[in-house]
Amino acid sequence: MKRIKLAKHGPEFSRMVYGTWRLLDTNPTPQEINGRLHACLDLGITTIDTAEIYGLYEVEQQLGAALALSPGLKNKLELVTKAGIYVPCSNHPERRTAHYNSSGPRLVKSLEKSLRLLGIDHVELFLVHRPDWLTRADDTAAGLNELLRAGKILAAGVSNYTPSQFDLLNTHMDQPLVTNQIEFHLLHPEPINDGTLHQCEKLGVLPMAWSPLAGGRIFGPDNSAAKRLSAAANDMSFRYNTATLEQLAYAWILTHPSHPLPVIGTNKLERLQSAAQAEAIRMEYEDWYALWEAAQGRKIP
Repeated sequence: MKRIKLAKHGPEFSRMVYGTWRLLDTNPTPQEINGRLHACLDLGITTIDTAEIYGLYEVEQQLGAALALSPGLKNKLELVTKAGIYVPCSNHPERRTAHYNSSGPRLVKSLEKSLRLLGIDHVELFLVHRPDWLTRADDTAAGLNELLRAGKILAAGVSNYTPSQFDLLNTHMDQPLVTNQIEFHLLHPEPINDGTLHQCEKLGVLPMAWSPLAGGRIFGPDNSAAKRLSAAANDMSFRYNTATLEQLAYAWILTHPSHPLPVIGTNKLERLQSAAQAEAIRMEYEDWYALWEAAQGRKIP
């Protein structure tokens, strides 16, 4: 699989990323998670995306246990984690209300916890998971800059930020932000026109696209957009070696000129293999727009 730098000053990642949001849905053992990581490596998917909150604060610990089973495995992967969302749960009964907190000290504390659970001394990329409405940008940047200076993170970025929020935080960074991980897929193409992807292209940073299959909604039998997409995919599949709708949905994202990195969220090996094959698809202009029209249920403006 092709590799690509997130920014001129950023890390090099695999063109597609394995996401761990639903890693624990099937109650896997550390051995099974370890096997999944090795399967990713076999496919050339070396970048693993996680977050402090995933699995209600349990995914990182399980991921760390899986990494520990294969000495040297972590050196073959690029790890991405996120922090800034804090919710009441069995692991944190002291919390009264779900909230965001991207104050510098909070981010430092969360990242150091993530490193401990993962059993590593640094991550290639650390993201602020959501904009925090109560913290000044210079406070957030102070925490990120501290982690960068200490070598605990090699690069910093954000997730779900608007262009203006990205710009504000970036003005306080010692090392510029390298990505904005956003929701971007056939059923949510808004980043194309709201300035988010334009900003990434302007700054020379590559976005990451979470939920590239719209959480499975593009396959919903009762979803009118899904029905239109299925028909459109059937019409063009023969041009792409009988590619499936799933593969074409990934290729649709990969084709955008801002070069997004899709974050794959499946726990099934066969779907991981199928997703990896989508990286080789070179989608034609007319087919890209045909999928947009099918998803939106209207012609382009």
